[in-house]
Amino acid sequence: MRQSTAPPAVRPGAAHRTAVLAVMCLALAVVVGMLASLLVAVPDMARDLRATESELQWIMNAYGVAFAGLLLLGGALGDRYGRKGVLLTGLALFALASGAVVPTDDVDLVIGLRGLAGVGAALVMPMTLSIITNVFPPDERGRAVGIWSGVSFGSALLAVLMAGGLLEAYSWRSVFVANAGLAALALVVAAILAPTSKNAEPIRLDVVGALLSVVGVGALVFGIVEGPESGWSDGAVRTGFAVGAGGLAAFIGWELRSARPLLDVRVFRIPGVAAGSLVITAESIAMFGFFFLGLQYLQQILGYSPMRSGLALVAMAVGAMIFSPAAPAFARRCGMRAVMGLGMALIAAGLGLLAATVGGGGIWPFLASTTLLGAGIAFAATPATEAIVTALPPEKQGVASALNDLTRELGGVLGIAVLGSVFNTTYRSDTGDAVRGLPPEAAEATRGSLTGALHTAAELGGRPGAHLADAAREAFAAGMTNALLGGIGVVVLGAVAAVGLLSHRHR
Repeated sequence: MRQSTAPPAVRPGAAHRTAVLAVMCLALAVVVGMLASLLVAVPDMARDLRATESELQWIMNAYGVAFAGLLLLGGALGDRYGRKGVLLTGLALFALASGAVVPTDDVDLVIGLRGLAGVGAALVMPMTLSIITNVFPPDERGRAVGIWSGVSFGSALLAVLMAGGLLEAYSWRSVFVANAGLAALALVVAAILAPTSKNAEPIRLDVVGALLSVVGVGALVFGIVEGPESGWSDGAVRTGFAVGAGGLAAFIGWELRSARPLLDVRVFRIPGVAAGSLVITAESIAMFGFFFLGLQYLQQILGYSPMRSGLALVAMAVGAMIFSPAAPAFARRCGMRAVMGLGMALIAAGLGLLAATVGGGGIWPFLASTTLLGAGIAFAATPATEAIVTALPPEKQGVASALNDLTRELGGVLGIAVLGSVFNTTYRSDTGDAVRGLPPEAAEATRGSLTGALHTAAELGGRPGAHLADAAREAFAAGMTNALLGGIGVVVLGAVAAVGLLSHRHR
């Protein structure tokens, strides 16, 4: 990508910049917190809506697919029509879609509304970072991005605590009420304080590219999620993989030929951009897979309440928020390769510790592993984010920040889909013997999720029920262990590839 030679825009004073940063972090916390807070509510939603493990993944991933697929278009809309207007539109759509879930009992409708909220989030998230990078001068931008990165992760864990508190007193629907209310608050504050900025030259929107990206990502996720339940040789699953691969290939081909691409894929020839994208994608795959399964583990295996489950993740939030602002200074002193490598090694160590103890280690190994994960994310993600956003000129910061967000959200979608499917495949296989002799409906409920298995065990009662519950818990632990090992593999491969790219840049 070409670098801008235009003089920098006039920027507001220090106090105003700080206020803008706070407002953008509030808006960011709303859209990130929705995904995280819902992870705590998954067990309650499974019981109330009688949702299978596959449906639970779709409740999470409908949001993520729309979010990830439309992030680049959201960034381009802000560059063309004004970042503040797009931000406010996204917050309004997010609030309305979240509030509409409250009276809903139909799983399919919940999934659809989650997708609509994801569209709103795709308009919000890239605007927060692009507004920050336009407001702050280069010498302050690294610290501001570090704070943004810390809030991006730390707000997710604070949202887990909020959701846990709500679930102690109310139903899972209260989580959607709270998120709709926070989005409305962010809308009002942003309308008052957020500055207006856009590209000086109007650009043509790449709608075809946006549609191809959504089709490609959505179809790929469909195949990954439905594979364990329908069978990997099922025609619909195979079609999902074929359409996903074809859609993503068509997206790349279209972007290479387009005069005004939504994403100039040639930017990945820049080692720093490619390495940063790999690091963020890999760590997001591992972390979102961990969140999806870890919170179920705390509540359904260790028997923790939603609030206690949230408190179990506080150490991770503290570590991430403390080290994220300091990570850019470490990167300047020790080099980006060393800091990213350290961060990914800490993430792998945290996942490995949990995988080794998930069968009966209790809460202390869990806390130790989450502490390692929080520190690892701080050192891996912050310099990776700065590497991406500084690669593009100021007038393209909407797309630059959307690229950073895309790697993060795509990693989150794939984490829940891929590691969730590794878990689901193992769980369904390991409960095979336990469901023999059960009525077909009870057997399918048991294979569908641990919640269904425990419900069936309670109905059976006595020794048969206790045997079924123990077998289901053992299958859950085995599935989670395999998923965590898969996460370690992803992190290691991402780290090796990223360090290799950065080493090549310095030759």
